[in-house]
Amino acid sequence: MSTTLADRPRTGKPARKPGLLHGLTWLVVRQHRTALWLIGAATLLGAAMILYRRGEMVSMLDRLGWPGKDVDLPNNPEGFQYVSEAIGALPVILGVFLGAPLIAGDQEHGTAQLVTTQSVPRRRWLAAKLIGCLSVVLLSTAVLGALFTWWWEPYREALPAEWMQGEIFDATGPMPAAFSLFLTSCGIAIGMVLRRALPAMTVTFFFSVAVELAWGEFRDRLATPRLFTYPLNADSPAFLDQAVEHDRWIGTADGQLFGWGTCAEQTERATNACIKEHGIVNNVVEYFGYDQMPGMQWTGAGLLLGGTAVVAVFILWWATRRPL
Repeated sequence: MSTTLADRPRTGKPARKPGLLHGLTWLVVRQHRTALWLIGAATLLGAAMILYRRGEMVSMLDRLGWPGKDVDLPNNPEGFQYVSEAIGALPVILGVFLGAPLIAGDQEHGTAQLVTTQSVPRRRWLAAKLIGCLSVVLLSTAVLGALFTWWWEPYREALPAEWMQGEIFDATGPMPAAFSLFLTSCGIAIGMVLRRALPAMTVTFFFSVAVELAWGEFRDRLATPRLFTYPLNADSPAFLDQAVEHDRWIGTADGQLFGWGTCAEQTERATNACIKEHGIVNNVVEYFGYDQMPGMQWTGAGLLLGGTAVVAVFILWWATRRPL
């Protein structure tokens, strides 16, 4: 009796089980593998640059005797400013080159319609794209932000930039990740609405620049400034050296305030007469203390992450109301 094909023992290799990436996740990763490789390479290069430049700066400070001696570092010690500016520009770059064409490119070339007319639900496909994109953005920017914080924080007193300036505030702590997630999600939304990659990238660029300019005006509203009063002719307290001055007045003993230039007369005699006439005895400084920085950063990051969640919900809502 002959053996049928179904009865013959299988001699081939057993079927491989699906790995970590399979199905829709594998499809998204494969589709955007070039962008993922570029982001990974940029992250590794940035991390290596920070490690190398930090080592050079630490060696220079050791040679100069810091912290035992006061040192006068150049405006850009060992590329510090270049690195901080690059991290500050990263959210805009990710929003323009990753976020804007993510969905718009698929819409423009018909890939979105092809995928969603198959067995993949539209929301599931969009969720996979969003989660994959934003996860990569979060990982990359969190690593670079943490490394730059590690570079800056122990040596902030020796570096020329104030902690509340955008090049420091927005490049340390949770801010790079929060800003990048927000602008990338906005880029995705803009691209999905415009349905064309190049116009979406252009609009996202100008939108991102406008957001960063507005954020610079909003940054000092993330906390309430403090007031400190000290005698008019006394030296400024040492703790104000690490503080960021928000405003300054001169005042009377009963708390009445005058503008800093109220008694700025041409002669010392006239200035003293003005001070005496108004009863001015104190300097009054409105400032932000360095200890407020973490709270301000996490407040700002919370607002940006909330905005990211709102934009993500809008993307999913728009997809159910408009054809891809």
